[in-house]
Amino acid sequence: MPVIQDIYKPPYFFKNGHVSTVYSGLIRRVKDLKQERERITLPDDDFIDLDWSYSEEKTNKIIILLHGLEGDAQRPYMTGTAKFFNKNKVDAVCVNFRGCSGTDNLKYKSYHSGATDDLEAVINHLLDKNGYNEIFINGFSLGGNMVLKYLGERNDVPKQVKAVIAVSVPCSLEGSAKMLHTFQNRLYHNRFKKHLVDRLKLKQKRFSNILSLNELNSIKTLYDFDNVYTAKAHGFKNGVDYYKQCSCLQFLHNIKIPTLIINALNDSFLSPECYPVKEAKQNFNLFLEMPKHGGHVGFVGKKNVYYNEKRALEFALNNL
Repeated sequence: MPVIQDIYKPPYFFKNGHVSTVYSGLIRRVKDLKQERERITLPDDDFIDLDWSYSEEKTNKIIILLHGLEGDAQRPYMTGTAKFFNKNKVDAVCVNFRGCSGTDNLKYKSYHSGATDDLEAVINHLLDKNGYNEIFINGFSLGGNMVLKYLGERNDVPKQVKAVIAVSVPCSLEGSAKMLHTFQNRLYHNRFKKHLVDRLKLKQKRFSNILSLNELNSIKTLYDFDNVYTAKAHGFKNGVDYYKQCSCLQFLHNIKIPTLIINALNDSFLSPECYPVKEAKQNFNLFLEMPKHGGHVGFVGKKNVYYNEKRALEFALNNL
């Protein structure tokens, strides 16, 4: 499909990408969302936690929300979307990836950008237990890459999955990694690395036979983290192999259900390869919107309802 024309008009102060990114990640608050937690067992006997919230009216519609790197189900971009969909008669389930719900998962491996087996397990759980027949999926950043890879790598997506929205997606993982290592992104890089290493320290104590203290202490950058942990724990040769195999860009041509990607042009996390214009023009099911503003998951809107949340609901309901 043709690239969608930009219509997002942020408040003046939030035209700066870094301002919108930082405000949305660290300052925004979403209140009055009631959630219930459910722990499900995965096929390999590990677990993930799901945080449910519901429409006031009974509905057969649900949205699955997938967070970004070192996020969780309580991040404002997750709870804000859940609350907005609940108000519009759609249930929501916010997924905490392995180890992200406040309790370390059981296995040495955890989550990564291409861990689509876990997403498949969540979808199957919804279909088996709850019988929803209209499922939407909204992934943010890493979660966006995951769901786009999921859609494009298989031909057996359940018919109940009606539409997907992916926001601030690092379609090229290697390109995005390079951007995160640039000077302008050093504060983000250091914050991500600290959180990742702090959690890996917990695993090292439990799995010292797999990860030595010397290896743990050798991690100085996100590249190091992906080489030392992500790749080895999840069956890749190294970080570059992980980026290559898991980037959703190579799978976009095979997406067969309506899918919207919203990537801001002033998102400092995204490289030029993360804007799949050619792929969108060649795939009838793939819609690409590239607002001038919005930073990384920072599409600030009025009354604490974000532009991407409105677009997600509009796109989802228009594709039933």
